Amino acid sequence: MTSTTKASPPDLPDSTSRRNDRNSSAAAATVSLPRLYILRLGYLLVAVGIAVTKWPLLINHDVRWPLFEGVETCMLVAMSLLAFLGLRYPLQMLPILLFELGWKFIWVAAVVVPLWIADQLDPATLNVFYSCLVVLIVLAVIPWRYVVAHYVKKQGDPWRSDANRSGSSRLS
Repeated sequence: MTSTTKASPPDLPDSTSRRNDRNSSAAAATVSLPRLYILRLGYLLVAVGIAVTKWPLLINHDVRWPLFEGVETCMLVAMSLLAFLGLRYPLQMLPILLFELGWKFIWVAAVVVPLWIADQLDPATLNVFYSCLVVLIVLAVIPWRYVVAHYVKKQGDPWRSDANRSGSSRLS
């Protein structure tokens, strides 16, 4: 199956996309099938966990919803739908798990740790902190070598077309 979103004309070879395809294929090949199943388990945990806790709130909410509660619930329901998509495309949907990991670590560092240091950690914050500890499972299932190869070391997508780059270098 070929991509229909290719930017270059079909008669010109697109060496950049072939190089990126090879890089992503090589990186994807380093993630074994058992590791993909473990990753899918992480998506399942996130998707079902959010579905059980947040979908009923969305379905059975009052007409007037407090602003933050409405935003949080809708965002998390959308995230659970994307996590269900991660069951089918575990590597392509990794940013969902990285987002889950990122916001929880930032929240702990910015909210929990200062309260804990000041000895002002209230039961409500502690309760949210305990529910955030599930992220340790997500941390364990992410294929970190793939993440580093794909998101850190791999060359990013171009910002300009090849024609613009060669035209601007001639002007210099």
